[in-house]
Amino acid sequence: MRYDILTIFPQFFESIFSFGILNKAREKGLFEIHTHDVRSFSEDKHRTVDDSPYGGGSGMVMKPEPLGRAIESTKVEGLKCVVILTTPQGERLTDKVARELSRYDQIILVCGRYEGIDERIREIYVDREISIGDYVLSGGEYAASVIIDAVSRFIPGVLGNEGSPYDDSFIEGLLEYPQYTRPEEYKGRRVPQVLLSGNHQEIGKWRRKESIKRTFLRRPDLLDRADLKKEDFQFLKETRRQNPPSFRVYVALVHYPVYNKRFKIVTTAFVNLDIHDISRAARAYGIKVFFLVQPSREQQRLVERVLQHWMEGPGSSFNPTRVEALKLIRIKNSLDEAIKEIEQIEGVRPKVVVTDARPREKTIGYSELKERIFDGTEAYLLLFGTGWGIANEVMESADFALKPIEGLTDYNHLSVRSAASIILDRLFSSKI
Repeated sequence: MRYDILTIFPQFFESIFSFGILNKAREKGLFEIHTHDVRSFSEDKHRTVDDSPYGGGSGMVMKPEPLGRAIESTKVEGLKCVVILTTPQGERLTDKVARELSRYDQIILVCGRYEGIDERIREIYVDREISIGDYVLSGGEYAASVIIDAVSRFIPGVLGNEGSPYDDSFIEGLLEYPQYTRPEEYKGRRVPQVLLSGNHQEIGKWRRKESIKRTFLRRPDLLDRADLKKEDFQFLKETRRQNPPSFRVYVALVHYPVYNKRFKIVTTAFVNLDIHDISRAARAYGIKVFFLVQPSREQQRLVERVLQHWMEGPGSSFNPTRVEALKLIRIKNSLDEAIKEIEQIEGVRPKVVVTDARPREKTIGYSELKERIFDGTEAYLLLFGTGWGIANEVMESADFALKPIEGLTDYNHLSVRSAASIILDRLFSSKI
């Protein structure tokens, strides 16, 4: 493997690869690292590599001529080569990406600086753009160092144990299991007995379970890509049962005040499927209570009969899992009653989040709301409207308005139960 780093600060790399495993691998000739000062490819007397951007704006942009000449001069004929631009706009560096890159003979790393590089370099020379995270650094040199370290671990011979890179975190989409060494006891904490048993089959099972458990608790988003076996799913189910969600979220299906098709405020009727489907979604995603907000006593009695059938009548023995979901339901005359009950449970007023298919100003996105919810410091009430949407008086008094659901088309006409399921999945699924 040959690495060629194009940078305006070649001295940055003088010490970073001069010690540890990577230095030993270089000394063995397992890979080479060459740094190239982009300024040396500039043809003016000032060795200029940047200029002001067309169209105006702050900062400077790296010029295309020096970078283009640098890339062309460092490509080695006959080697399988990839040109990488380090940029926060690129694909995220993952273990999978690092493994793919390790199969090349030559990697040319273009370290961006200033406000970026001239777009034509991207279009003509760059094969892949890679980011090491959603943050901004002073230059691409830091990212280039991380990429080289991550990729080199997959080069045969770089690590003493050929299996080491495949046992590390992320290889199977899972975090690594806990590691222990001597002494057996430290400050009252002992090494798990199974690791002292000498039974490698049981040790393997323990490590697998601990890896799954650690991933679930720390990085549940990784589970979507993890290579899980049938017994892993059973263990994961038990792990979820033992570690219930710590967030405090409630859901309300609002039947008043809502709009009809003519945008007049009305009271809508219950829909049986809404009751069943939203309650099941709420149970699946760890919602504490599902409120049905309905002032009509006639409608309330209708729902009470439905609930009695499934929770106490013939339906309870026919489908016991339905009972688990329907137990979350509370019928309230008004939204204020629902909020007061949450205050009694939590000791504080919940943050109210409204949902709407119509675009609104000052909305909150799913990622930001999820971060707030999982922070665990506040309770939240998600409102779903029936009819043609929740009345403006409620929308305007809410703490947050969630961005509308958007797919890859311009069609946006979902049933409330479909919208509720999608929103709960985006906020509480381990996939995000």
